[in-house]
Formats: sequence, C-alpha cells, structure tokens
Amino acid sequence: MDQQDARRRAIAEFDRRVRAVPADRWDAPTPCSEWTVRDLVAHLVVEQLWVPPLLSGATIDEVGDRFDGDQLGSEPVAVWSRAIAAADDAWSAPGAMDGMVHTGAGIIPAREYGWQMIDDMTVHAWDLAVGIGADESLDPELVAAVHADIRPHIDDWRQAGLLAPAVPAPRGAGEQETMLAWLGRRP
Repeated sequence: MDQQDARRRAIAEFDRRVRAVPADRWDAPTPCSEWTVRDLVAHLVVEQLWVPPLLSGATIDEVGDRFDGDQLGSEPVAVWSRAIAAADDAWSAPGAMDGMVHTGAGIIPAREYGWQMIDDMTVHAWDLAVGIGADESLDPELVAAVHADIRPHIDDWRQAGLLAPAVPAPRGAGEQETMLAWLGRRP
C-alpha cells in the first residue's frame, strides 16, 4: 500500500470514530491511560495542526507554542475536520513527501514523518473506538501496512518511553490484535 492510500485510510478510520462520539462520551476513558476521549482527539488535532508548518520547512522553535492549550473548544468535530483537511492539503501538495521535516526527535525525511502520523492515527482510531464503545475493527490492509512500518522502530520507540511494554496477544489473534498487543494494548 502506498503512503497516500495509507494516509487516506487512516484518516477515514479516525474520522468515522470522531464523528460517532456521543455527547456523553467526551470524558470517557481510553486505552491511553492518561487520556479521555477528548484528550485523544485533541492529541490528533494538534498533530494535524503541526503538519502544514512542518512540511513547509518550519522548525519546532518557529512553530513555538502556537498549538498549546485547548484547540478543540466547543466544537471538537468541526475543529478535527478543519485540522485534518489542512493537513491533507499539505500532504497532497507537489513534493510534500520529498523533503526533510523538523521534529522533536530531529530532522527526518518527510516520508518517515508521514508514516509516523499514519501509524499514530491508525492505532488511536482503535483507542477511540474502545473509548466510545464503537466497532474496533480496522481496515485490514491498513493494519498490515502500519504493522510492517512499525516493526523496525518498535524497540527504539519503547526505549524512548513512547510505548507501553508489549502484552501477550490473545490465542489465535489476527494481525490487528497482534499489532495492538505488541504496542502494549489489550485487544
């Protein structure tokens, strides 16, 4: 699966769950132990807000604290929609994936940054589904692409404290359950 297709599928997975958040579930817990549903959506919104300036060459210092604080306001679904549309436009611009991007971990290829965003959005789509009691099934082809992408990075991410320890996958687990368990989630 190419990166553009994976990105669009990850957006669709997260988007359908954001749009399904019941009014009384924004404060519900998620598998991300310190995040409510609202916190999780806010995390993804802020990630998307960073995309246009970073892809245009801005540094972390140049972006500064512009995305700190409550970005969701009283209309979280609308804010999500605007953030993902702007990020999608930035990713779709000619040459967007050919450059280098400043991140908190240093300067990396835009393609690598793109996969990090896809990976995060896909896994958090599952987290959001659990938090709102929705269908937890993810696009199997997207799961396969994300699983393949994270394999070479998992030890580094875990050592950096970005992931919980792996948990045993359920007996007879499919690829989604195996990937989630590998990422410290109990499917």
